[in-house]
Amino acid sequence: MEVKVLNAQGQETGRTIELKDSIFNIEPNEHAIYLDVKQHLANKRQGTHKSKERGEIAGSTKKLRRQKGSGAARVGSIKNPLFRGGGRVFGPRPRTYDSKINKKVKQLARRSALSTKFNNNEIIIIEDFDFSAPKTKEMLKLKENLKINDKKSVFVFKNTNINVYLSSRNLQNTSVITVNELNTYKILNNKSLVLSEGSVEFLNSIL
Repeated sequence: MEVKVLNAQGQETGRTIELKDSIFNIEPNEHAIYLDVKQHLANKRQGTHKSKERGEIAGSTKKLRRQKGSGAARVGSIKNPLFRGGGRVFGPRPRTYDSKINKKVKQLARRSALSTKFNNNEIIIIEDFDFSAPKTKEMLKLKENLKINDKKSVFVFKNTNINVYLSSRNLQNTSVITVNELNTYKILNNKSLVLSEGSVEFLNSIL
């Protein structure tokens, strides 16, 4: 299918670009999307949580009272988990949350996410452009021209575009990435997906 290409002023350039039906117009597989997003969020977790257990608490190991005859329960030391300041029973330990899914499932999830965006008219194709210098107002003007100034948006380029990237860093709801950084979570976590011509050609070739 052919889609119109816009310029940085939000106007039609008179050119179109092909979006492959096998990538941008398939029946979305929600389970594949779920698996890919779940893996992405899990892999972002640091897993550095830790609490001290009984053997790691600083304190005396002296027996608090005699074993029998006090009328109370037997107690070994002040580090007993039942006492305030004692060690925690089966507390969290450092671990990794990394998980893996099949490459084909990941590709299916990405195609499903792109198809969902396209069906919701949330994909904009823009010609390759650059700013002469990093300026936040230029990025604000661009979003206004594309009529997405009030939407959370991600701009996708084939290669690193340093001026555009630096122009977006101060904007809370705007991000600029390369097509290699595009994943299912980023696609679905933004209301508008702005693809450069170069990134579309790259997606058509790899997906």
